[in-house]
Amino acid sequence: MAADSEPESEVFEITDFTTASEWERFISKIEEVLNDWKLIGNSLGKPLEKGIFTSGTWEEKSDEISFADFKFSITHHYLVQEFPDKEGKDEVLEDVIPQSMQDLLCMNNDFPPRAHCLVRWYGLREFVVIAPAANNDAVLSESKCNLLLSSVSVALGNTGCQVPLFVQIHQKWRRMYVGECQGPGVRTDFEMVHLRKVPNQYTHLSGLLDIFKSKIGCTLTPLPPVSIAIRFTYVLQDWQQYFWPQQPPDIDALVGGEVGGLEFGKLPFGACEDPISELHLATTWPHLTEGIIVDNDVYSDLDPIQAPHWSVRVRKADNPQCLLGDFVTEFFKICRRKESTDEILGRSTFEEEGREAADITHALSKLTEPAPVPIHKLSVSNMVHTAKKKIQKQRGVEESPLNNDVLNTILLFLFPDAASEKLLDGTYSTDHSNPPLESEEYNLYNQFKSAPSDSLTYKLALCLCMINFYHGGLKGVAHLWQEFVLEMRFRWENNFLIPGLASGPPDLRCCLLHQKLQMLNCCIERKKARDEGRKTSPSDNVTNTYSGDAGKSGDQLGPDNLKDMDKEKGEVGKSWDSWSDSEEEFFECLSDTEELKGNGQESGKKGGPKEMASLKPEGRLHQHGKLNLLHNGEPLYIPVTQEPAPMTEDLLEEQSEVLAKLGTSAEGAHLRARMQSACLLSDMESFKAANPGCFLEDFVRWYSPRDYIEEEVIDEKGNMVLKGELSARMKIPSNMWVEAWETAKPIPARRQRRLFDDTREAEKVLHYLAVQKPADLARHLLPCVIHAAVLKVKEEESLENISSVKKIIKQIISHSSKVLHFPNPEDKKLEEIIHQITNVEAIIARARSLKAKFGTEKCEQEEEKEDLERFVSCLLEQPEVLVVGAGRGHAGRIIHKLFVNAQRAAAMAPPEEDLKRMVPPEEKRQNLAADFPPAAGRELILRTTVPRPAPYSRALPQRMYSVLTKEDFRLAGAFSSDTSFF
Repeated sequence: MAADSEPESEVFEITDFTTASEWERFISKIEEVLNDWKLIGNSLGKPLEKGIFTSGTWEEKSDEISFADFKFSITHHYLVQEFPDKEGKDEVLEDVIPQSMQDLLCMNNDFPPRAHCLVRWYGLREFVVIAPAANNDAVLSESKCNLLLSSVSVALGNTGCQVPLFVQIHQKWRRMYVGECQGPGVRTDFEMVHLRKVPNQYTHLSGLLDIFKSKIGCTLTPLPPVSIAIRFTYVLQDWQQYFWPQQPPDIDALVGGEVGGLEFGKLPFGACEDPISELHLATTWPHLTEGIIVDNDVYSDLDPIQAPHWSVRVRKADNPQCLLGDFVTEFFKICRRKESTDEILGRSTFEEEGREAADITHALSKLTEPAPVPIHKLSVSNMVHTAKKKIQKQRGVEESPLNNDVLNTILLFLFPDAASEKLLDGTYSTDHSNPPLESEEYNLYNQFKSAPSDSLTYKLALCLCMINFYHGGLKGVAHLWQEFVLEMRFRWENNFLIPGLASGPPDLRCCLLHQKLQMLNCCIERKKARDEGRKTSPSDNVTNTYSGDAGKSGDQLGPDNLKDMDKEKGEVGKSWDSWSDSEEEFFECLSDTEELKGNGQESGKKGGPKEMASLKPEGRLHQHGKLNLLHNGEPLYIPVTQEPAPMTEDLLEEQSEVLAKLGTSAEGAHLRARMQSACLLSDMESFKAANPGCFLEDFVRWYSPRDYIEEEVIDEKGNMVLKGELSARMKIPSNMWVEAWETAKPIPARRQRRLFDDTREAEKVLHYLAVQKPADLARHLLPCVIHAAVLKVKEEESLENISSVKKIIKQIISHSSKVLHFPNPEDKKLEEIIHQITNVEAIIARARSLKAKFGTEKCEQEEEKEDLERFVSCLLEQPEVLVVGAGRGHAGRIIHKLFVNAQRAAAMAPPEEDLKRMVPPEEKRQNLAADFPPAAGRELILRTTVPRPAPYSRALPQRMYSVLTKEDFRLAGAFSSDTSFF
């Protein structure tokens, strides 16, 4: 044992020198990513087509790698393209230089208008970039840069990857990259210089040629010719002769009652400032050879007018102020306010004044009555006067938020019927100047859950929008809403229908506020019909019948055969007034048993059909065309029935919640059925009253024909006869229909308890309107405002016909219809919609700005006009547009004139037209150089193919890109060398 343990004491620590260092792990990770992305080996694509860098699709994929604890992101940028057949790939020669080296010489895509900076500088279709992952991280020291570059070099050598690999160094804003590309026996080094101050010798072509040649260091004589591409960019900022045509709306014109720059019910449109801030003209000489032109510090042949290629891009103003966008945005801001109307306008007059000041029957007195009234009292009641006094006391201001004249203009716009005597008849007309009812524009309200564009709700939304922007902001909104609610109550109490609302029950496709107003109109219609019926005295011997079928409102009917009714036994002392004009204005049925007993009408369960048959029929609408009663063969009469109570969506929701809470127990189900059968019971009672002696089968044959099954059978005498019976569901013991039929008494519709209590429902609506805060109101009406804004944008676009805008409008409509259908849309989503609308407005304003500047309307020749319009639409949709004919084309001449006039203005010289008369042509030609300002940007690309580093090395592509702007100078070089023969 001792012998075994002895060697252990001699064991020493072994250092494993195969353990990978951080640097090796980093290289390994780069290799792993390159393998994952399959960037190994030579993959030659098709030669690059002209303009493919802009029109093609660029994609990228990223991963994260780290060197110790410093994180880098590695990103592969590539142009998506079809590769040639695989057979061709296999035949590729081993010594073919990598694709990216070949791309250095390709001239088809110089100066792409929109591309990654490395694509612009080197003309690459594919490359990989390693950059610090955090935005504020930077590789600053030279040793770290060299370490990274050597890592890249090792990784490229180990994997055989032929895609260029770049490393970003220095701060990110400087866009400094160094990189490498390796191929079989060849290598390209990508180097860069970035300076703030430009050395004088590099501001022109001859100096840049010197630096390029010295960098190549080729010993061959004569040196192969250098190919040159040059682009100068000129910026036009001063549109001297074009002031921005958009006029702000004339607000004062409204107060005088005239139609000014803006009418109520119309949205403004357009940018308040020129949405085009600059025009950039790029003059390009794409294929020049060294020696053809001279460009040094003394003289230059590069005259922009003579450049073979002109291209133009426009710089858009950042977020130009747009009227429509501002209107909608300001209205949307109300949604976030918390104040109630009372808090904004002062203590509520309703609470303080009580009955004395509540005389609101004079609201809109000037508009509803022909009697002359002093102008200062034009549209306000005593109540509102008092409200205003209270507001003034609290705010210490001499006038209410809304000017009387403005208020009257709005109220007349909202209630056009108030200006005529037609209001007294209860009739009103709607404005038919809107789009046809079936048109797509009109039916947008279905998708947006807003309101039809000729409705009162829609007009109210636009008026509130305008008041919020121009007439008193939030206080103005609260004031108009208060006036609006007073007008609603005035109309309810005086039986005046509300204009601008479709008749019938509330339209659930519209916003809730619109439904509430429709509900109020339903109440007014019912009350009006009842009041008119009450006025018809029995002695007139007038028989009022329904004008429609059983689906019409039961409350709209006058008494049926009033004379006969008065003679009926047991009904003495019960006039029509007692049915409809009790103190609480409830339309009650007779006290359940007493009078019915007196009339012998307590038939129901005990008394059979025989007793019922002896009763006098009441409440008949008209005879059914085909059916007779089964028992006595009398004709079956369709009764006058009550119309089901109209409901708004919030009431329906409440009802469904109540029904859902009843649960699934037998008792709950029974109670639910009872609640749902109120309308059925009413119709049964009407049917019994109209058809004495009828059976349930008779009712079912009329009300639900499918539940009465008829079959042909042979009777005892052998004749074919029709035999009918109730359906299986009607025969279920104690089913709801049987129960209801047994409890139903023969009472005509006019004497039943009302299914729809218009008084209560109207008060509920009026209360609902009165308690709405401005924020709630804005939420209700925002869909209408967005709807109006979309219609406005569509209308303006149709004048310009911009295809890209058409697509965006379709996207806005589909996006809005999804967002606005939810009860409470998120603010962020609403903001997105408003932002999209503003963007479209800005695009249309840009189109108009460019049309004005290029004078498309002034063109006399049709062909020239079409060319210019096409050119303007391309400027809007494309990053850069080629000018056909360069400086000699029609658009080119206009651009030249714009620059000339801007230069003249800068030098305080007369415009071009005056100059023609003053200066002889020869002298003018000499001044051409002054037609353009100094170039804002000068770009050059120098290319050649020479052997490096030795004369006997392989001839490889060399390229240098230079850009010189006011505060920036950059050289980006790609220099290839032979690694086999050097």
